[in-house]
Amino acid sequence: MPDSRRLPTLLAFLRPHRRTLVAGLLLGLVANAAGLATPMVTKWVLDTFREGVDLTAPIVVLLVLVVVGAAITLGQWILLGTLAERIVLDARTSIIGRYFRARIGDLQRRPTGELVTRVTSDTGLLHEASGSLVGLINAGIGLAGTLVLMGVLDLTLLGCTLAAVVVVGALIALLMPRISAAQTAAQESVGQLGGTLEGSLRAIRTVKASRAEGRQSERIIGNARDAAAHSIRAAKVSASVWTLAWSGIHLSVLLILAIGAWRAQRGLLEVSSLIAFLLYVFQLMGPISELTQNVTALQAGIAAAGRINELDTIAAESAVRGTAATDTVPARREDGPVLVLRDVTARYGPGTPPAVRGIDLEIPRRGHTAVVGPSGAGKTTLFSLLLRFLEPDGGEILLDGRPYPAWSHDEVRARLSYVEQETPVVPGSIRDNLRFTHPDADDEELHAVLRAVRLDEKIGDLPDGLDTSLTSTDVSGGQRQRIALARALLRTPDVLLLDEATAQLDGLTEAAVQECIRERAAAGAVVTIAHRLSTVLDADRIIVMEDGRIRAQGTHAELYRSDALYRQLVEALRIAADQTAPALAG
Repeated sequence: MPDSRRLPTLLAFLRPHRRTLVAGLLLGLVANAAGLATPMVTKWVLDTFREGVDLTAPIVVLLVLVVVGAAITLGQWILLGTLAERIVLDARTSIIGRYFRARIGDLQRRPTGELVTRVTSDTGLLHEASGSLVGLINAGIGLAGTLVLMGVLDLTLLGCTLAAVVVVGALIALLMPRISAAQTAAQESVGQLGGTLEGSLRAIRTVKASRAEGRQSERIIGNARDAAAHSIRAAKVSASVWTLAWSGIHLSVLLILAIGAWRAQRGLLEVSSLIAFLLYVFQLMGPISELTQNVTALQAGIAAAGRINELDTIAAESAVRGTAATDTVPARREDGPVLVLRDVTARYGPGTPPAVRGIDLEIPRRGHTAVVGPSGAGKTTLFSLLLRFLEPDGGEILLDGRPYPAWSHDEVRARLSYVEQETPVVPGSIRDNLRFTHPDADDEELHAVLRAVRLDEKIGDLPDGLDTSLTSTDVSGGQRQRIALARALLRTPDVLLLDEATAQLDGLTEAAVQECIRERAAAGAVVTIAHRLSTVLDADRIIVMEDGRIRAQGTHAELYRSDALYRQLVEALRIAADQTAPALAG
């Protein structure tokens, strides 16, 4: 992304704090004025000393300038330091908000580690860049003021100084694009490193079981080497800029000292003026160093802003209802199907084949509906459509007889409860996880759903009970799955969506959970994706999917007689044809 598009992104983070930036700029200008006055006061001291006059007044003025300059500089640093942290916080808040408003598909196209890096590493670079614009203005004004006062003292020496500044400035300008490119490459490498490391740590059991620790470590270390190589290159370029700046200044000082001494010997320049001029030359180190440092920080900030700006391509979910919405949400209906899909077709990206096509389906307001089929049949896509993780390309979905666009995403999801196949738990305690959907639920409600999934005694035996952290090894994978199921059962939802929610349970616990599901199906709709057909044999209706279509539906007995694919699925698991109650797969 060219700097012309990155810079506005950086400025957008600075704009809400423009008053603070202006205050910092004004403080810097006052500090500049105090610094610029110091050599002239020094000349005054020297001239006064030569004339034999009392030195008290000029020394007091010089002392006041030093103290005032230090106080103002301290205030400016505190102000800009605080501002920098607030800008970083604003950027992180903005990105985190965008992540959680994003469409699932857009978000999952990027590695999780890279998304984390955008919040941590990239926004951190805005810290230095936030004050760089103020620093550039202050340094520029300080440089200009210094050159003007040097011209007042001696135009010949000013010409020598300007020649040196122009040469050093030209060399620095040539290196600036290399700094930007190196900073961008370094940040990209860190993002790749974070993404690969996060994925590997998440699958650490598989990595170790596959004896792939060495290979995976080497791959991640390779990413770290790339990041280090790009960072070293950026450091070398920055070091070159600093070296040129400082070397140019020192050579200028030597040249000016030689020419000034020659002019002073011939009476063309007062010694006090030469000393004041040399003080201004030394003061040039400050503005030039500040310019170099701030340009480097600005380049890093612009590169970070470019990466942050890329997140604009992540589409956000709509927070409001569509044009078909009314001002108020109608009361829940008690008749007719709760969900209806009419000729629904959906795909995961432009130009990709449909994941589901021509889906016509009604979900009764009560009862257990199971969805089965081989891998890739479209079962999970069906759930993604119901939860509005994915929008259909064609057809329509209705909730309580009203099209989905007439509801907001929140309104749809408030009517559904979902347990996904991997049953992730959120960071925190068991209590935090159970109350994740309903933060106001009391302990009595929590214990009730734990009893429903046969987990109340186990949680009660833990030293910290409901306050046990789920990072604890005291909680097994199957127990985590039941905690996720208990969370979904809290305050009976209109529709309970279960994506193979009993995969990690033993036979006795599975039977108990199935009994709980039957009780829920009597009060509301339960829709289950099942790979283990033994868990859904007693479902009120079984939907068979293949290649993104619904090929058959009916009870277990009906489908076993009439549908060849369903019969193959059943026989592959050695389930009897007349089995109509839950049983363990052989």
